[in-house]
Amino acid sequence: MEILFYKDRFYIGDNPRTPQAAIRFRTVADDQIEVISTYTNPSLRGQGIARKLVEKVVDYARENKLKISSTCSYAQKVLAHDAYEDVYTQ
Repeated sequence: MEILFYKDRFYIGDNPRTPQAAIRFRTVADDQIEVISTYTNPSLRGQGIARKLVEKVVDYARENKLKISSTCSYAQKVLAHDAYEDVYTQ
């Protein structure tokens, strides 16, 4: 499944407004984005898709020299791992 980008989200599906899976974020400072939600269609759950979406945001942040904060509990759990300490700020 291809992860696509549209404005304030990475998503999987044919339409960014009705995705099969998505992670949404917003800019909170010139050098920081905040993950606000993740969603995975029930038929796709348990396949690691939400984690892949978080990793896509991490890649985006690293490429753009951004920090990431999160109000999404799932993203917070993933981002708390040491592998993301260079971009995650609580």
